[in-house]
Formats: sequence, C-alpha cells, structure tokens
Amino acid sequence: MATNNHINYIEFKAKDLGAIKKFYSTVFGWKFTDYGETYVSFEERGITGGFEYSDQPIVNGALVVLFHDELEEIQQKVETAGGTINIPIFSFPGGKRFHFIDPSGNELAIWTN
Repeated sequence: MATNNHINYIEFKAKDLGAIKKFYSTVFGWKFTDYGETYVSFEERGITGGFEYSDQPIVNGALVVLFHDELEEIQQKVETAGGTINIPIFSFPGGKRFHFIDPSGNELAIWTN
C-alpha cells in the first residue's frame, strides 16, 4: 500500500529496453512488465521502479518518485516551499504525476493513482 510522502518508486532512463531487461534479469533475476514500446517496470526488488526509453543523453540516472493521495495539494506545497514544477500533472497508465526541481536542482516526481 502506498503511503503519503514516502519514496514509492524509482525510475531510470535506458537507451535500449531489451538490453536493460536482459542485463538486470541475468545479473539480479529481475522480472519485468512491459507498458508499450517505451516503458518497462519491475517490482519485488526492495522497491518498485521502471525504465523509460530515452534517446537523449542520460544525465541523472534515476528519478525518485514519491506518492501522495492529493496531487494538487502536494504540488501547491512544493511550489510554496520553493520547488519549481518542470513537468505539470499528466496522466499515465495507473495514475497521474508531476515532476519538480528542488532548491538544489534535483528532479523528483510525485504520483497518485
């Protein structure tokens, strides 16, 4: 069960989803669920997460994703506390989320179902 304000998910970028699935399956025994051609998720590995396809240079290797029941409420708190919304709320299979930049320049995301 997801809990407000807890780290809930970690998302990585990958240039080749087939190669990344093969690597983590071979080395660590991870199992994956495909969501279209550009996303795969993993679970039961200590924390759930996924890999998103990207053809851009990978600068920050991981996106920490927190959970909150009230997305608009927590977005307002982020902005009031000095965070910057860099990707507004959008829908994806399973929920909605937004991304923000903290005062030190770290990008994180918050989602809800």
